Amino acid sequence: MKKKLAFAIIMAIFTTGIVTFAAISVNIGFTQNFIKIWLKSWGISYIVAIPSILIIAPKVQSLVDFLFKETDKKIT
Repeated sequence: MKKKLAFAIIMAIFTTGIVTFAAISVNIGFTQNFIKIWLKSWGISYIVAIPSILIIAPKVQSLVDFLFKETDKKIT
């Protein structure tokens, strides 16, 4: 569980930072308050992302395993 939590924390830092930066820069541009707005949005997104990653990641991994089950058998 420690490994999954560490993954969620690190992944959330990068993904939420990049996505909120891109979305805010496109939607409001680089205004005088850009950094303040971005950091606030990043913080909210980060809090939402960690539990989302912990809940969704195992389901996505199962889906990917299912989708590539036939491919894996052919390669080995």
